[in-house]
This record gives sequence, structure tokens and C-alpha cells, in this order.
Amino acid sequence: MDILVSGSMAYDRVMDFPGRFSDHIMADKLDMINVSFTVNGLKENLGGTAGNIAYVLSLLGETPRILATMGHDYHQYFRWLEQKGISTGDIRIIPEELTASAYITTDEGDNQITGFNPGAMKYPSLCDLTKARPADCMAIAAPGNLQDMADYVTTYQENGVFCIFDPGQSLPIWDSAELAATISKASMLISNDYEFGLIKNATGLSEDQLLESVDTIVTTKAELGCDVTTAAGKLTVPVVPTPGAVDPTGAGDAFRGGLIKGLLEGNSVERAAQMGTVCSHFAVQTYGTQEYSFTIDEFNATLENHFGKGGD
Repeated sequence: MDILVSGSMAYDRVMDFPGRFSDHIMADKLDMINVSFTVNGLKENLGGTAGNIAYVLSLLGETPRILATMGHDYHQYFRWLEQKGISTGDIRIIPEELTASAYITTDEGDNQITGFNPGAMKYPSLCDLTKARPADCMAIAAPGNLQDMADYVTTYQENGVFCIFDPGQSLPIWDSAELAATISKASMLISNDYEFGLIKNATGLSEDQLLESVDTIVTTKAELGCDVTTAAGKLTVPVVPTPGAVDPTGAGDAFRGGLIKGLLEGNSVERAAQMGTVCSHFAVQTYGTQEYSFTIDEFNATLENHFGKGGD
């Protein structure tokens, strides 16, 4: 079965500043800041919502298709995807642009300054999905190019394809009416609890009203687990205790990959959410969004140890 993953592809360039930003910014000069921070070094991580979700699906034995754009600096990322058995055939290259990039500098107080260049993500990926068949694919529309997000969800609805809509960090740039309309075309809405608040504020719809247009709402809540809400009610899936957690970045994308795997296997949404939670458990134990790894045996053992067999 095809797993269609649309969203962003990005390079995350992470830097550490050996001090505190506040010591170098004059409070009475905030209207004319001109500062330079010398960092300890720079680490480049592969990221982006589509790349991160596809990566965890590859760990789970799947071969997802990535529907996204990248710039002329795509070569390194392509080599990595090919090593993981992930097709690059649906990624559109924009020759005149760089791939989307985040430049993140963190000081000793965990304060961050981030600059983001959307680069190639400004362009839609333009994959032709008009012949997508519901029996042959499942899709997730993750944060990325706004046109892609709206167009793909519409196409999936028209073709009866099960689609998870994940607006995430794109929420501030959505038109309220279009956001509500796009949610109504999806099979499932997923977000974290802060984003879900933004969704309700932007659309003017309550959770009950949203459930009138989408079958399932999944809301992740960090250390509090996640809620799965349907017309039948709400249930909470707890996290897997992770004393070695060091970095939550990418945990949400890892969760989405595990959730998709569970749904593909025909599991209940609760069991699929448990599978997503296990993926997040592995993701938070390393720095970077595609730096962690696990075997199928390790995954299954963790799932059964914490949630039992078949969700019992």
C-alpha cells in the first residue's frame, strides 16, 4: 500500500552559544539591535515534517512516498533517503532555490533564536494524485506548502482516500474558513494541545463541532500522553516512561509515523496511538529528528511491555 506523506523537507542547522543572549543585548537599545554571537560550532540535521515521518515509517518496515519540494542542495538528503529505502521520485526539485532551512542558536539558558528560510517550500510539489485509489493508499498532509496541504486533502476526499490532516506550525497562516473547510475533508485531525487550541480559536468551532466534520481527533499532550476523541467518546493513551529523554524535537513526527503504521495494520485508533507513543519514546532519547533508531523487535517488545498484546 502507498503511504503518501506530504509536508516539508528541511535542513536544521543547530548552533550552541556559550553564554546568555541577555548578557549581550542592551535593554534600552531593543529598537536598534546589532549583535553578533560566536557559537561553538554548527551541526546540520536532516528534518522537515515529511522527511521525519517517512524516516520512522522506514524503521517500521514501510516504504513511504514523500510529496514535497527541495532546492538544488538536495543531494545529501537524497543519499540518506535512498539508504533508508525511501523513494525520492515524488520530490520536486526547485533549481533556483535552497531547501528550506532553520538556523537555530541556543544559549546556556535554553533560550533560542531561530531564523527560517522556506526556500523551495514556497513552491507546491504538484504531484498528480487524481488516480489515487482508497484501497491502495493512506495519506497524511503535514505542515509544508500551504497549497499542497489544501489541494492534497481535497484530492484525497474526492478519491475516498483515508487522510490525516496535521496543520501544526502552519496554523498562523491559514485563512479561518479554509482551515475549517480543509479539516472537514479529512478523515482524522491531529495536533498537539496548544495547536488544538489555535484550531478552535481560528475556526470558532468547539471540539464537539469539529467532530461533526472529522471522524477522529488525536491530540498529543507531551508527558501527559495523547487523547483520542471520536463520537463515541474520549480515551487517553499514556506515554512510555523515558528517563533518558534529552530532546523532544521530532517526537510529534515520530508519533505520526507509528500511528500510521498502526492504522495500516488494521488496528484500533487506540492501539495505533500506542504505537505512535512508542516511536516518540525512541525519538526523544537522541538529539536531532532522524538520529534515533530501533529494530522491529525492540519496537514490539516496548509496545507489549507497556501496553500489552493487541492493546489489552
